[in-house]
Amino acid sequence: MAYKTRGSVALISVHGDPAVSIGCEEAGGQNVYVRQMGEALAERGWTVDMFTRKSHPDQLNVVKHQPGCRTIRLEAGPQTFVSRDRLFEYLPKFLSAFQTFQHQNGTIYPLIHTNYWLSAWVGLELKQSQAIRLLHNNHSLGAVKYRTVTTVPMIAKTRLQIEKQCLEQADCVIATSPQERDYLRSHVSTKGNIEVIPCGTDTQRFQHQNSTALRQKLGIRDETKLILYVGRFDPRKGIETLVRAVGNPEVQHHQNVKLIIVGGSRSGEKDSQEQNRIRAIVNELGLQDQVIFAGRIDHEHLSAYYTAADLCVVPSLYEPFGLVPIEAMACGTPVIASAVGGLKFTVVHGQTGLLVPPKAVDELAHAIDYLFSHPRELHIMGEAGRHRVTTQFSWPGVADQMDQLYLTQLHQLCNKFFPGQFVS
Repeated sequence: MAYKTRGSVALISVHGDPAVSIGCEEAGGQNVYVRQMGEALAERGWTVDMFTRKSHPDQLNVVKHQPGCRTIRLEAGPQTFVSRDRLFEYLPKFLSAFQTFQHQNGTIYPLIHTNYWLSAWVGLELKQSQAIRLLHNNHSLGAVKYRTVTTVPMIAKTRLQIEKQCLEQADCVIATSPQERDYLRSHVSTKGNIEVIPCGTDTQRFQHQNSTALRQKLGIRDETKLILYVGRFDPRKGIETLVRAVGNPEVQHHQNVKLIIVGGSRSGEKDSQEQNRIRAIVNELGLQDQVIFAGRIDHEHLSAYYTAADLCVVPSLYEPFGLVPIEAMACGTPVIASAVGGLKFTVVHGQTGLLVPPKAVDELAHAIDYLFSHPRELHIMGEAGRHRVTTQFSWPGVADQMDQLYLTQLHQLCNKFFPGQFVS
């Protein structure tokens, strides 16, 4: 389908670089979302510039992904990895670099779409000095996150204030699930405009393939009952719960059970501490022969692991949406997930998988045992999951919704200055 030229938009993702490999430090769902959204919108006629912070001197300043879509890295603070909790002090430099870029290129973006609360601060500052429409995705909420951690960072108060200010002052906050919308209303503010547009996935990349051939390629025997985890090593991801569930007698009575853990940064990086902790638990439970640490896998190769697995487990303490479940379901693999946040939206309990309480080792073990004991139901859930993703979470459909939201916002901006001349 051919699209007319729409206009220009700046997608701002200060800490989530759309051009980096997934699995790097703090590189996950947000990075995938921003890049996929940018590319899909470019295909619909938008000129999309995705702005992020340069975190290494060897990184290119500009990465062109496809016609109309590029990543632009701005210098803001040291050109090295800086954790999200320490980035706030460099935001004024990021803002200044963004404004300088606009001035040098003679560009003012009428639409600014920010991602995560750090980027929201940048967008709110721009809204004070430029005629723009500001849209925002939270990706996670401090009001929810800080209930799941034992140590609250010093930046927490600032984050909560900015998330509230953004909901009340942005032109539109985009929730990726009805559950996230409800959290925004109950935990952040009753004011502000919220639209629900889910995340998407590439249903061409993630699709069901010949699982027997893929198992042979990955060195997995046909009789193996394979559980898959994909994600970062972070206490909030609940990997400990999964490992202990695998060691539970309900799961252990099944023969040939294996758990593959995909993800992890290089040795010495931030998540190595959590990875070492999980390895210690594996050793404590005597599961060394059953748990495989596959390390970081390129995103384009993940579908082989999803398809080879009998089921995928997402044991997070909280997820605003969660891309892993829809990637797994797109490959025809049922999902067992924590009954939290957007996971209650993506996974339909009893149809595309099962939902269990977070941190509940026995309940998770029981769910795994149930699906391994009912192979026909496992197959039916896999088919239902694939259908759900292709009909509700494919990128073309999601991008069409965002495209219409952008057009509406652009028309509202134009009508502000030229009343009655534009119709949304």
